[in-house]
Parts: sequence; structure tokens; C-alpha cells
Amino acid sequence: MPNRSDDFDSESSKGDWGLYDGQGHAGNGTRSPTAISVLNGLLTITGDTSGQSGGMAWNPGQKYGRWEGCVRSPAGSNDLHSLLLLWPDAENWPKGGEVDFMEISDPARQSIDGFLHYGADNSQEKASVDVDASQWHAFAVEWTADHIAYYVDGKQWFETTDKSHLPPGPMHLTIQLDNFGHPDRETQEHVDWVRQFSADGSTTPSDAFSGGSDASRSSRTGHSDSRRDRTRRSGSDGGRSDSHSSSSDS
Repeated sequence: MPNRSDDFDSESSKGDWGLYDGQGHAGNGTRSPTAISVLNGLLTITGDTSGQSGGMAWNPGQKYGRWEGCVRSPAGSNDLHSLLLLWPDAENWPKGGEVDFMEISDPARQSIDGFLHYGADNSQEKASVDVDASQWHAFAVEWTADHIAYYVDGKQWFETTDKSHLPPGPMHLTIQLDNFGHPDRETQEHVDWVRQFSADGSTTPSDAFSGGSDASRSSRTGHSDSRRDRTRRSGSDGGRSDSHSSSSDS
């Protein structure tokens, strides 16, 4: 059972997240809370041709565990990337790491990329998998003291067991639609639900989570402006399309 979840049942769901408000990714455009809406049980982030997009942080986080999200990304601009990622609570990027377990840059949304950033020099591991991301899929990341693995619909498609590449401290989930340049069309990212699980299976949030201040939940301005451009590579592994189903294979 998750120790935290959000089904985006009402507009008030946004109150549990820190909505970005400021400069866009790598200085491209802006991020605004107005780009994020909740309606009929769905979260939607919209990016437009003016360069405005959005992002949101579910903080504070935890060290180790599993995060899942059910996401659909209709075809859109190649300069607007849908993302699910883990970001360091300490805001010490790149030393604190970055775990991109779903990045969709293909404008047709037929493949997803994964990146694991580590070290003070922003070293990276990269992978990709062919998936029709315009349809609903459950994406997940599992993080333990020994490994990090990425999943789509319960199928593992990336893993590292190099402990020196693992994040050094607590991480939290973020949902982002990042502007990589000059969007030529409006683009959306839809999220049905997200889940967070503890490493030991406890359904009680950690002290760090339960002690999170209101300020840390609501006053964030966006922490991925320093994320650098990444090189994509193609993949060939298939993914299942179990619509709206949790990837509960751990």
C-alpha cells in the first residue's frame, strides 16, 4: 500500500504540491501555476506557443522507495517534453542526482527516454524504450540501497546496480512539461494518479514527510532550471498498455 497518493479528484489536490512559478527549463519561456489544471479526476499541464508551461513538486520526499504515475501524453511539440522525475530534497543538483524515469520528447509520443544523473560533473546513464505514450501507461521507479530500476506497466526497461550512481539523499517526485526551445503547437500532459511507497512497505509516512512545512509545499518556484539538455537514443523494447493500472510488481 502507498504511504502517499493523489488521484486528482478535485482542484484542491494542487494544494499538496509546490507549483512552479518563474523561469522555464534552461531559461526557455516561463513556468506558471496557470498552466496546471485539475478536472474530472485528471491533472493536465499545458504548454503553449508563447513558451509558457508548468511543473509541480511533491515534497518533501524520502530516501528509497517506489514512485508510480499513470500518464498519457498526446502528440505535440518536440520542444515540450513530458516528465516524471525524482529531484533531491536538498536542492543540491547535480551532486544530489536526478532520476528521470519518464521523459517523452518524441513529438509523436511513440518512445520514452530515461536518464540517471549522478556526481558533481553531472554524469549520466541513458536508456529508452518504444511505447505509445499517447495512451495511458503506468510508469514507475524503484530505488533501494542496491539499485534503481524503471518500469512501464510492470515491465522493467532500465536498471543500474552501480551504487556510486545512486542518489545520496532523499528525493521527491515532480511532474513537469519542460520547454526545450520554441514550441510550435500547444501540448498537454495528462496524469490520472500518482503513488509513493516506502522501502519497507510501511503505509505511515516518514518523519521527514509528516513534518513537511506548509512553506515547503507551496512556495516553490521550480528547481529544474539547471537541468541540462540530454542526448536521446532510440530503443526497441516493447511495453504493455494496461490502461490505468498500477505497476505493482515489487
